[in-house]
Amino acid sequence: MTQTIAPRVRTLVLLLLAAACALLAGAGPASAHAAVTGSDPGQGAVVDKAPARISLTFSEQVALSDDSLRVLDPEGKRVDTAKPANVSGTTYAVPLHSGLPDGTYTVAYQVVSADSHPVAGAYTFSIGAPSKTSVSVSGQSTDDGVVGWLYGFGRYVSYAGFIVMAGGAAFVLACWQRGSGVRSIQRYVVSGWVALTAATLALLLLRGSFTGSGKISDVFDLSLLGQVLQTKTGAALVSRLLLLAAAALFIAVLFGAYDKREDAREKRDLTFGLSIGGVVVAAGLAASWAMSEHASVGLQAGIAMPVDVLHLLAVAAWLGGLGALLVALYRAPAETHLDAPAVRRFSQVAFGSVLALIATGTYQSWRQLGSWSAFTDTRYGQLLLAKIALVVVLVGVAWISRRWTGRLAETAPVGAPVEAPEVREPEVREKERVGARADGEAAPGLDTDEQPDPEPTGPESTGPEPTGPESTGPKLTGTESTGSETADTERAAQLARQQAARDAAQRKRIRDADPNRFGLRRSVLAEAGIAVVLLAVTTVLTQTEPGRTEQEAKAATSSSASASADTGASGALTLNMPFDTGGEDGKGIVTIDLDPARVGDNEMHVYVERPNGRAFDIPEVKVEFTLKAKDIGPLPVVPDHLATGHWSANGVQIPMAGDWQVDVTVRTSDIDEVTVSKNAQIG
Repeated sequence: MTQTIAPRVRTLVLLLLAAACALLAGAGPASAHAAVTGSDPGQGAVVDKAPARISLTFSEQVALSDDSLRVLDPEGKRVDTAKPANVSGTTYAVPLHSGLPDGTYTVAYQVVSADSHPVAGAYTFSIGAPSKTSVSVSGQSTDDGVVGWLYGFGRYVSYAGFIVMAGGAAFVLACWQRGSGVRSIQRYVVSGWVALTAATLALLLLRGSFTGSGKISDVFDLSLLGQVLQTKTGAALVSRLLLLAAAALFIAVLFGAYDKREDAREKRDLTFGLSIGGVVVAAGLAASWAMSEHASVGLQAGIAMPVDVLHLLAVAAWLGGLGALLVALYRAPAETHLDAPAVRRFSQVAFGSVLALIATGTYQSWRQLGSWSAFTDTRYGQLLLAKIALVVVLVGVAWISRRWTGRLAETAPVGAPVEAPEVREPEVREKERVGARADGEAAPGLDTDEQPDPEPTGPESTGPEPTGPESTGPKLTGTESTGSETADTERAAQLARQQAARDAAQRKRIRDADPNRFGLRRSVLAEAGIAVVLLAVTTVLTQTEPGRTEQEAKAATSSSASASADTGASGALTLNMPFDTGGEDGKGIVTIDLDPARVGDNEMHVYVERPNGRAFDIPEVKVEFTLKAKDIGPLPVVPDHLATGHWSANGVQIPMAGDWQVDVTVRTSDIDEVTVSKNAQIG
């Protein structure tokens, strides 16, 4: 059988590797786990004029709170004036006080990405010239602290609980139906349900603090809990709790009515019903992760979520069933033996689960990495390599277990009943003992030296009964006779318990003496140990920024730094041009802010002020861009009036980099008009 399966496995693995190569070679962009891809002012930038606002651009849409974007002056005081808001696409901004003095300012951000993971960080920029600052930008990670550690531990326990509960139940229904009556298996599955339920409740309480302040005192803040319930993650956790109620009913039937069914047809029908119901509940629980984490956002989310559900179910069937098998091998009583066909059925289930894991894992790797270099250049890729290595080792140990299973099938059933002395209840043994005493036989269960002295037989016993004084000795009263019988009963019960213990120990010794069974137990124990480590790596992996997103963020930062070097340290262009139209109130200063002053779309703001710095309105202002070296332009832009002395235009197109001439036409009356110009390197 092994020789037949092996070529098929090799062929399938080669096909999957070929598919993986094709997928990774042609991987396209996707989004998951937001990262900062741009900022204005940029990190470390030194600007001549205080900006009116700061903006951050992320790789995907993020959720904001009132304090998601904060700007602090050198003394640590906040200088932002309103709540952060989405200004365009994935760019978010917060306005600042006007007239900020020179110095170094700190921008701190803490948002929640679309895949439910908090993203936090900080950077500095300077106005005029850098200065000392009392604000520390280190230690901004949301994973730090007690709350972060507790949240990560809760995620691990929730995954482990789901795997134990779902995998243990699947093991009973698909591989060993007699296990529904084994107490150790029942405790195994119920412990998984308890762990998952407790972890889900803990995550629900920790979520608000984890994505916010990170303080342990905020864990029981009801207002934060109310906010969490309105998020995608909160809805997923509540749905998981509702599904756990259905899972509790499923477990009660599995270990109650199902175990008591004796009619073969009824049990078969109930097995089918429980299988369908169990798959539905397990898939729903798995979906509570898929719909709120990496699979729910980015490329092919409609495909990624079902694939993620299938991946979790395969993990549960393999690793959870492995744990149930280990419990059965070590803890199941000899009377309810685990037979070789049950082990063989689990081996087939595990083999199918591994194939499903290879297929779904390949797709997920392509989706989260996007390139071969991400395997080694990103933390996500390095963790994924560690996970793959653990899976390979686990499959190798599983192959050894499969060989032990084959040997067991060729010899005797695993843990088959062993012939042992019959164990009788104490009452039965006492009756036999009393009957044997009346017949002069040895009482069963007693050693030879414990048997009562036999009555004399032969001629000596046939003489006349003694008479006279010799026959007038003391006789046992009724009370003394009853006490003697009670002592005999207690002694018989004690001997019965000792004999039962000896019988059980003998059966266990004979059962464990089987070298094939011993080898299977050791290999399954090794599998379980590796599975624990594998689950820990997987939990960390789900909380790590995907390699593709990390590389995109690095590329965007490099591009931003390069653009800043070309267009000035600020990453944006600011031009101040005095004007004089010659008429009344014809003097002033027009300021052009072009952001990010690169090739492509730009945002332009125009400010008009009097010589004393006071903003004022004029009838008309127009802007034109001309690249004389390439005979491009003039490209006219007519901004929209926003407020006193403030105009704006979005989507200003700069077709190529170069030394552009910026012409601003200012009209202060029906006849008073002037055009002022300045050249600037853009792009």
